[in-house]
Amino acid sequence: MPSLPPNPHPRIGGLFDSPVPPGSGWPGDPATSRTAVAGTPADVTTLAAAAGTVEQLDAEVSVCRACPRLVQWREETAGVKRRSYADEPYWGRPAPGFGSTQPRILVVGLAPAAHGANRTGRVFTGDRSGDFLFASLYRSGLANQAICTDSADGLALNDLRVVAAVRCAPPGNAPTPAERGNCAPWLDAEWRLAGTDVQVIVALGGFAWQVALAMIRRTGGSVGTPAPKFGHGARATLDTPGGPVQLLGCYHPSQQNTFTGRLTPEMMDDVFAAARVISAR
Repeated sequence: MPSLPPNPHPRIGGLFDSPVPPGSGWPGDPATSRTAVAGTPADVTTLAAAAGTVEQLDAEVSVCRACPRLVQWREETAGVKRRSYADEPYWGRPAPGFGSTQPRILVVGLAPAAHGANRTGRVFTGDRSGDFLFASLYRSGLANQAICTDSADGLALNDLRVVAAVRCAPPGNAPTPAERGNCAPWLDAEWRLAGTDVQVIVALGGFAWQVALAMIRRTGGSVGTPAPKFGHGARATLDTPGGPVQLLGCYHPSQQNTFTGRLTPEMMDDVFAAARVISAR
């Protein structure tokens, strides 16, 4: 594919290549040209285990290249673009977690959208799923605004962090089991660094529910037998080395769910209202 001319960021201006090189001034970019790059799954394991701060982890996540299929897809999408965003630069890199570095509520999703976070550089930002999620967080008092259009829009979260189980946009929104496994050490490290105060994990969808259970098991906790089953509004108590954590289930705010009414704003608000009550104890 021939190289494309740089485009201005839709909010701050300035010209950026697609994908965006680390350290080039993109708002919210945690990395620099000197950030360590994971080129293999073994590198992910090593770097994730050695990360000493959430900021370091975010930087290293944002430049990861451990999954060749995902790297090719996210960068190809950043080059081809969607017609409605043809004049914008695309982030085209993994999307790190976003929000508080010491949250009381952790929200787990699946993966960035090809023309959402893969374009904006911030998880759940720039697509209709994010619009639905952050509007609910705003109504629930967990975000300072409902607007989530780009990484310089001023959005801030209150005692809450949003993460994706897989940090790169996957073809067909379907990462392979190997890709999910390759990315797991990043999530485990995020839990180690940011999860010390977490009282509630909100799983957006059945896959995120399973990811949360697996993360707790890998990091020294237990989930009971039989394992709790996902459902909207489902609750489970997970034992962790730091104490019990509540896992709440919520249907994913995909267009398939929100357009059909399977997930309504009131249903999502109820989940976050419960999360707030639990996290305040």
